[in-house]
Amino acid sequence: MATQDAPHIGHLIKEELARQERTVVWLARKLCCSRQNVYHLFECQWISVEILIRLCDIMDCNFFKVYSDHWESKKV
Repeated sequence: MATQDAPHIGHLIKEELARQERTVVWLARKLCCSRQNVYHLFECQWISVEILIRLCDIMDCNFFKVYSDHWESKKV
């Protein structure tokens, strides 16, 4: 299965953070990590399920749905 066209999770997180008008500092505090780690997260194509679950909870956003919708659209 090709993954090149899969959603880039880091970019999605960054876009959602901006949409919510929240800062990198806010997210870093919620994740109990440094700002540098958040900036690194924005560059990641893939992250662990555990971190994604935490992000969904913290940001009140279902990032899993983005992937689900992506793969459902490929079936058509």
